[in-house]
Amino acid sequence: MTIAGGVTVSDVVREIAVELSRAGIDTGRLDARLLVEAATGCSQERLVLEPAMPLSETQAARLCEMVRRRLEREPVARILGERYFYGRRFLVTPATLDPRPDTEALIALALRIADEEGWRDRAIEILDIGTGTGCILLTLLSELGKARGVGTDVSPAALEVAHQNAGLLGVNERVRWQLARSLDVVTGPIDLVVSNPPYIASSEIAGLDPDVRQYDPLLALDGGADGLDIYREIVSGSARPIFSSGTWFVVEIGAGQSAAVVDLIELHCGSDVARGHLTGVDLGGHTRCVAWNHKFSRRSKAYWQE
Repeated sequence: MTIAGGVTVSDVVREIAVELSRAGIDTGRLDARLLVEAATGCSQERLVLEPAMPLSETQAARLCEMVRRRLEREPVARILGERYFYGRRFLVTPATLDPRPDTEALIALALRIADEEGWRDRAIEILDIGTGTGCILLTLLSELGKARGVGTDVSPAALEVAHQNAGLLGVNERVRWQLARSLDVVTGPIDLVVSNPPYIASSEIAGLDPDVRQYDPLLALDGGADGLDIYREIVSGSARPIFSSGTWFVVEIGAGQSAAVVDLIELHCGSDVARGHLTGVDLGGHTRCVAWNHKFSRRSKAYWQE
């Protein structure tokens, strides 16, 4: 697509949206607006108020390159190098999973638990397994002002991005990062364990949308033969003596995985704990996360929901 200097911002948004839609990109209009905002350095409000504002030659060249990348199915967040998650800005690089709105369901469920447990005013300890950008842990630390946490990942590059994001959010003093897999680094009391682990079955990765398959790191996608490898490690590990009966575990899950994860909870933690599990749904109404702990049984679940 060729974009010439002098074209108005309203015209170019419309032209880019059409081009992206023709390429099979469902979010063409939104993507076009975000790319024009980034290329011009103008806010959404200014573009709305000044639709006849012309692009300079430099802005047009910059925008043309961005559109080229989007037509190759590179996500907008990766083109811009950032993504807003739960109202906060996070840096995104090729080393990290691109945070998605669905994961905000995990935040909502974790905060619901925090409110019920009275954690808003306590210095609780949070463990985030496979932290990536750090968006889950850093959001919770930002929401729970006295909490502290540790984020783990198997990628040193991802941990560096998480460290940078912690600095941007001003929570560096309350978080530490460790190169590790699943629960390998647990050495002290933990109140809350959270994770958005790899949950795509290995055989399904080739069929993923190209925005995901080509640009999200494989380590953050591949959950093994059935997509449940890391869930097995987390659920079986949740029964270790290092965790108290009050430690909560909240994990994001893929489509249709709820029953399988609950079965794992029953296998490793018992039927009472499994029947007392909580779930959270995403904006589409799909079950997106599962939570459990060892004191929260089927008997207490009814009380919780009253």
